[in-house]
Amino acid sequence: MTVPVLGLEALEAAARPETVFETVRAALIAHAEDRTTVPAPLHLDFPQAGGDCHVKAGWITGDDDFVVKIVSGFYRNPDRGLPTNHGLVCVVSALTGQVRAVLDDRGRLTAWRTAAAGALVTHAMSRADAGTVGVFGTGEQAGLQVEWLGMLRPLARVLVHGRDARKAAALCDRLGALGYEARPAAADETAAADIVITTTPATAPVLAAAAIRPGAHVTGIGADMPHKNELPADLFRRAETIVTDDHSQCLHHGDFGHAVRAGAVAEHADTAAGAVLAGPARRSATAVTVADLTGVGALDAALASALIQEHGLVTERFSRHPDRAATP
Repeated sequence: MTVPVLGLEALEAAARPETVFETVRAALIAHAEDRTTVPAPLHLDFPQAGGDCHVKAGWITGDDDFVVKIVSGFYRNPDRGLPTNHGLVCVVSALTGQVRAVLDDRGRLTAWRTAAAGALVTHAMSRADAGTVGVFGTGEQAGLQVEWLGMLRPLARVLVHGRDARKAAALCDRLGALGYEARPAAADETAAADIVITTTPATAPVLAAAAIRPGAHVTGIGADMPHKNELPADLFRRAETIVTDDHSQCLHHGDFGHAVRAGAVAEHADTAAGAVLAGPARRSATAVTVADLTGVGALDAALASALIQEHGLVTERFSRHPDRAATP
């Protein structure tokens, strides 16, 4: 059997936003309800090259497929004229163990599910009248978080803070071309927005907890390895609600874990993101809320399976009864 290899063009054609949102939302809820199998991620760090690599796997109970995913981020690549992110996804039958497809997605599947997860959680946890967004970071995910959140709610203004003023201006130009009012801003002004999103590979907090205003929501995207840290521990101390996409992962290598180890919050002070999405989120008008998202392999599994079905590769059916195993 020749394993199909789907390239980026085919995946982009299948990845309609409504499909991605629906799939990611359902997978986060399944994960919150313990209907997933997600082993601990494998991390490789390449400090001499300014890069890192993640290997993640996941399966949603009862689904016909599971995935193993490799995704890398090499943060000096733009200076070389190369994309920051690369990767591929291997889709495997959970019924026979056969490889069903390889998605040569160049890291885009990870980018889409991260953008959708961030947008869904941010939208659910933010005030209904929150319209100003402050973004820390100038890379691909910074732009995607704004774009995908903008599909769920109107955004009045976008403030962008980055270490490189030219990159911050370039991101504002890209967002402006999409119809957003966007401009570069200092760190404290960006942190004073109604909605704050951090999307950096920082190893120390990128904002001050005191700069976050009452009633604001903060979503941290970038801390996905133990040495990374975007959000200060004191911010978690201020939070009325703390949401994590995976409790164990966020304790091990998320901003939530840094806050717990600093003694700012208790180990079980968090709520599962899927639980927030499953029901109406409740918050007071002056509450500060925080989401720490580290990326869950079950979301990759659900999205990869959904995209290959959108592309027309229908999962083969096999008997689940041990005495009536069918021949492939």
